[in-house]
Amino acid sequence: MTINCKGNLIDLTSPKVMGILNITPDSFFDGGKYNSEKDIIHQVEKMLNEGATFIDVGAYSSRPSAKHISEQEELQRIVPVIELLTKEFPEILISIDTFRSKVAEETITTGGAIVNDISGGAMDANMFTTIVKLQVPYIIMHMQGTPQNMQANPQYDNIVKEVISFFAAQLFKLKEKKVNDVIIDVGFGFGKTIAHNFELLKNLELFKNLDAPILTGVSRKSMLYKTLGCSAKEALNATTVANTIALMNGTHILRVHDVKEAVEAVTIFNQL
Repeated sequence: MTINCKGNLIDLTSPKVMGILNITPDSFFDGGKYNSEKDIIHQVEKMLNEGATFIDVGAYSSRPSAKHISEQEELQRIVPVIELLTKEFPEILISIDTFRSKVAEETITTGGAIVNDISGGAMDANMFTTIVKLQVPYIIMHMQGTPQNMQANPQYDNIVKEVISFFAAQLFKLKEKKVNDVIIDVGFGFGKTIAHNFELLKNLELFKNLDAPILTGVSRKSMLYKTLGCSAKEALNATTVANTIALMNGTHILRVHDVKEAVEAVTIFNQL
């Protein structure tokens, strides 16, 4: 299983790690931490040295009840960072965390390699057409509602079935449009209760039937720290456990705040 990033074929038969760079002031774990060029370069260099294949850059906080920002503000935050990173690390593979087609287009043109859409194409009618034009790998995530209301009262009759149905429909539309590289992300914590999240983690293997690479993002999320009665800051060990379960259930990419520990989990998993 491979994806084409800027002409490089990335082999996902051995799972890869995507490091998170939030350039938002209000992200749930690291909001406001990387707001100078020096801090950004230092953090990205650290993640690349620790073995990250991709760096996921987000300028719009999608944590529950996050403040909505305009397209213009998102662009002003993210474009200079993409320019900085591609200049500093010419070989870098940047994933753009956005649900807006204009942001996707401007950042891919600036040097991004992948579009990571938390809405799976549901929040911008032009996104699929833009992906066709850009010809880049596209991550579609499942989310019930929007970041502002998704955790108000998430309800499903059968969460696994419903999320699989969502992906099947979106994958069909993308295939019709000749989009080749589509990655799926079940969207842990996006319009789901703790029980829903664990149901998805337990049944992740069923998503392999969709014949698309699976990305898992459980890093330091509330499904882990609330279960343990601790904070996001104290949830690194829980993250490693959940990442290992995800790997054993078929995940191809781990999206994480802590690259070194995720790479170690992949290395141990590969020994199996």
